[in-house]
Order: sequence, then C-alpha cells, then structure tokens
Amino acid sequence: MKNAAYIAASLDGYIATEDGGLDWLESIPNPEGSDFGYEAFMDSIDALVMGRKTFEKVLTFGTWPYRKPVFVLTGTLQSLPETLPGKVSLVRGDLPGIVQELHEQGYFNLYIDGGQTIQSFLREDLIDELIISTVSVLLGRGISLFGALTEIRKFRVVKSEKLNDHLSQTHYRKER
Repeated sequence: MKNAAYIAASLDGYIATEDGGLDWLESIPNPEGSDFGYEAFMDSIDALVMGRKTFEKVLTFGTWPYRKPVFVLTGTLQSLPETLPGKVSLVRGDLPGIVQELHEQGYFNLYIDGGQTIQSFLREDLIDELIISTVSVLLGRGISLFGALTEIRKFRVVKSEKLNDHLSQTHYRKER
C-alpha cells in the first residue's frame, strides 16, 4: 500500500504559475516523445485522489486523461460534469478516514495529485513516496509544491536520474 505523489516542479519549487498556468511545462524539449516514466507509475496505482482545483484544471484539457478511478477531495464542489459518469467521485472528510474508505473499496495504491492536496497529505503524514520531476526553469513565484509542516518529514532517495537536458526526476520514499 502506498500514497504517492508524482508531479513536476520548477527549480524554485513551484508546480504552476500564480494563476494556475502550466504553459511553462510545455516548453520542455522532448524529441523522443518520452512519458518520463508516467505510464509505469500509472500502472502501479489503483486510483487518484486530487483536489478540486486540480480537477477543474484537468477539465480544461479537453480529453479526460485518466483510465483509473479519480476521487476529488472537495468541501465545496457539489456535482460532477455529466460527461464523467463512473470515472470520478467526490470525497469529503478527514484524510485518514478517506484513505481508509478507499482501502475498504479495494484501492490500496493511491496517486495523490494537486498542490494543496499533496500538502494536506504531507501534514497528516500520509505520503509514502514522492516522485518529483524538476524542470530547469525558475518561475520566481507561483503555486508552491510544499507548504508549512508542524513536524519534519524524512524521505530517502530511491532513484535520481537526468531525463533530458531540462529535466531530472527523483524518487523519494518515506523513512519509517
């Protein structure tokens, strides 16, 4: 069982511009068309848990990109688009309770996505793995990957590699 975050961040630790923009990610040269390990990661998970803002951003992509069930963590969203029946569910409540409910439904390996959601899971000590693709760009400001914690969270490096001239990826696992 694992809760894992797989996300790209700028050198200065931002996952999006202040307005939620991701255009800077499209500037990464990728002549080979690599997915940088994303499909292998997706094969290792059972479902996604994402925040409302990330969900709303994904809706702007046009085509629904996920083949696994998605659970949107929200306190405000009341309904889902009619185009996503059976693909997305809303979840509310405390994070340990939500994780337990998902485990009871057979979802043991969870992909945690979205800045605030990752930060909330980290505060609750519910992130087991972090896979961070670092893009060699400085945004200067934006939406930060990490926020304040009340306790230190220790991780060890499992693997770190250069993916191309503008991207490196480091896989961290929580120390027990």
